Amino acid sequence: MKDLFVVAKFTIKDMVKRKSFIISNLIILAIIVLLFNVPRIMDLITGDQEGFSETKMLIVDSENIFEGTLSTLNEMNLGYKISVSDENLSYENIKEKINNDETDEAIIITNKDGQINFEYIVKNLSMIQQVPENIVNAITTLYSNMQIQKLGLTPEQLQTLVPNFNFEMKQTEEQEVQGNQFAMMLMSLVLFYAIYFCAYQVSTSITTEKTSKIIETLVTSTTPRIIVLGKTIGIGIVGLLQIAAIIATALISNALFLEEGILDGIIDFNNITPFLGIITGVYFILGYAVYALLYALTGSTVGKPEDVQSANGPVAIVAVIGFYLAYFTMMNPTSELNKLAAILPISSPFCMPFRVMMGIATPQEIAISIVVILVTIAIVAKVSIKIYSQAILNYGSKSGLKDIFKMYKNKNI
Repeated sequence: MKDLFVVAKFTIKDMVKRKSFIISNLIILAIIVLLFNVPRIMDLITGDQEGFSETKMLIVDSENIFEGTLSTLNEMNLGYKISVSDENLSYENIKEKINNDETDEAIIITNKDGQINFEYIVKNLSMIQQVPENIVNAITTLYSNMQIQKLGLTPEQLQTLVPNFNFEMKQTEEQEVQGNQFAMMLMSLVLFYAIYFCAYQVSTSITTEKTSKIIETLVTSTTPRIIVLGKTIGIGIVGLLQIAAIIATALISNALFLEEGILDGIIDFNNITPFLGIITGVYFILGYAVYALLYALTGSTVGKPEDVQSANGPVAIVAVIGFYLAYFTMMNPTSELNKLAAILPISSPFCMPFRVMMGIATPQEIAISIVVILVTIAIVAKVSIKIYSQAILNYGSKSGLKDIFKMYKNKNI
């Protein structure tokens, strides 16, 4: 046990001292802080300290068709700063105002032979295909209400024209899915990259030490099994610290730089519970263990750092298949395929935490998933350690599948 901690400690120190590790983590944390400051940066660019500037729209009603009611459009939160004019402005007058930045858009309202005509004027039509629908609906509703009032209808008659509809949504499936699927898919992507890149470091670390001959010192001090497990644990601890730093930076940035409640439409914080945090941590560790041990196997079969990427190809393909199996089945989380993704060891680390978050994972499913992945870890660890024990001092070319199979069948290990 002491040797295990020694190898893990050595691995942690080696990882955190690397300039590439320090610089990459500083860049990631800086990007997170920058992303949380995007609203403030946009405010500084636009010169609006209270939010994004609204588009200025001028509505010309020189014939008083709307009888002075157009000013109420500003109360409807349409995303425009609307000004109304009763002057008889022509297209050329509007063009001059737009070129002088007095307004961004304009609508000229006229009555031609009993038909109300709207002339929508913008600087460039390349990005605008039609009159904004919310403006059309608002003006139409305003005109309809104005005409209805002229009819002198009773409140009961008005109610029949504008009924109070009540819409309800129901589903036929018994399982009810909670939370925002977009947020879950985004978080699944983050979890995949955290597991994948931490596990990838195991392969790189083993190959680098073989090249520098450090491994010879380690082998004479302890057993190959301790080396594999110690390096896996060490890099795993570093990975957990990285994730903790990223989460802490995101939470602090959210508290310092974003307005309260701005993320409520993206993330349902009611679904983020201590149990979900524990489950996510457990599956990160288990998923990392599976892929780290697989990468330990591939790292031990190559003798040169430049061969690591090609040797890791099969494991990378398995990881991508597992991720996409979990990722795309989240679009239909109650499907049998998503349930399968939550059980398979290659995909369950990216799928099960979010079935828990959606409230559709049963205790039986979680237990079965954990048992399956633990059995997988035991099998992969046994194979990886056995092959590592024979390939550890191989400084030559990369071992092929035939060589790996012979190593595993060797009874001397």
